[in-house]
Amino acid sequence: MTERPDPDPDPDRDNATQPVVELVGRAVTVRPIGEIDIHTARAFRSALTDALALVGASWADRIVTDCSQVTFCDSSGLNALIAARLAAVEANAVIHLASPAPQLQRLLQMTGAESLFPREDELLPDSRPPAGG
Repeated sequence: MTERPDPDPDPDRDNATQPVVELVGRAVTVRPIGEIDIHTARAFRSALTDALALVGASWADRIVTDCSQVTFCDSSGLNALIAARLAAVEANAVIHLASPAPQLQRLLQMTGAESLFPREDELLPDSRPPAGG
């Protein structure tokens, strides 16, 4: 019997940082890090599902996806976002995007999905310009 090759030739994917989900005021913030692609989209989708559960439990009224540390997003990541948006609409909630990198912004524009996700950069303290300047 021959061994099958590892389907994921990038062993570092196993150590990929999981998206963080945290409650900030009345918003649930989801913070994916690095690439959102076919290998990591499942964890991203799971984080968005966790965020939707907090909205469903009335702990929050919206979801903010902080994309400031996303270096790449392919159609798998976009599909996760769109699926979460559909679930959010059913729950009378909105998924906002904060600080999408130019590549993600282009993907949203090219696919016509940009208008589906309002921007909420002002929620994130790190994205604000320094005070007094």
